[in-house]
Amino acid sequence: MIQRYTTWRPHLAALVATGLALVAADITANAQTAAGPTTTPAIAGVVAAGTPIELIRDGFTGTEGPVVLPDGSLIFTETTANRITRIAADGSTSTFLDNSNGSNGLGFNASGDLYAVQVLKPRVGIVYPPSHARTLADQFEGKPFGRPNDLVVDRKGGVYFTDSGAPPRPAGTPAPADQPVVAKPAVYHITPSGELQRIAADIERPNGIQLSPDEKVLYVANTAGEHVLAYDIAADGSIGPRRNFARLEGWRKTDTGNSSGADGLAVDNSGRLYVASTAGIQIFSSKGEALGVVALPKAPQNLAFAGPDKKTLYVVGRGAAYKIALLAEGYGGRAK
Repeated sequence: MIQRYTTWRPHLAALVATGLALVAADITANAQTAAGPTTTPAIAGVVAAGTPIELIRDGFTGTEGPVVLPDGSLIFTETTANRITRIAADGSTSTFLDNSNGSNGLGFNASGDLYAVQVLKPRVGIVYPPSHARTLADQFEGKPFGRPNDLVVDRKGGVYFTDSGAPPRPAGTPAPADQPVVAKPAVYHITPSGELQRIAADIERPNGIQLSPDEKVLYVANTAGEHVLAYDIAADGSIGPRRNFARLEGWRKTDTGNSSGADGLAVDNSGRLYVASTAGIQIFSSKGEALGVVALPKAPQNLAFAGPDKKTLYVVGRGAAYKIALLAEGYGGRAK
């Protein structure tokens, strides 16, 4: 139940009430488009056959970073529109935060501070509440981040995040003359005391990032690779050698290199891993066994469990937002 993580500060409950009072709800049609699948296959323990894939709304401007609020509603980023948007239980949408510095991935700490990786001025920091807003990191060894992509906050207040680096270009296309020199693609850890550590720098395009429910394993989606990667986590937050955790469907060559489209990640209470990718939502057991794929009308970019019992999977991507009723329950100790 949502009560499991209501140790967040009272300002979170206040911000939901304030947002409802100040922002007019944008009620939108729930009619599904004809393109693409509109129901799910059966995946044992996860979703029943024929479950509707409900379109909440299409036409958002950049869709990323969904996380759940204490009341069970959802917020996500419209990165290119420079705002964070809220979806209520009835499907209405409202602006949660304007001028978000191009926030992409989101996460809460135990006190209710909202962390974001940001792409307009690349950085990682707290964006809400305004009184707590600050930058945690914006460069490594003197080089600015290229494109901070996603993050996850652990129970101790440490932050793991990915920097995908400069955007990929078609083969043979030179970099713009005015393109700044940025840090190479990497995975970072900001310790609870604020120290920035680069913990992995051998991933072509690190993207989504997530922790197992027991926080003993760190998962990283490599958009350019054929596998979701996994790392065992030591007591101090450092990680062991990388390993291939699960093989992704849909890995192929593109004009900007190899791609699986692997993006956002989420886990459920049983430790299953959900991966947004070109093929759809790919679901794996805690051992990396492929359990099934839920294809959507538009390729997903990120996902989160929400609703009063965390049994509704919200999926965003390519300007659209969907929801799917599940049998599985999202992990209750994290706002995703």
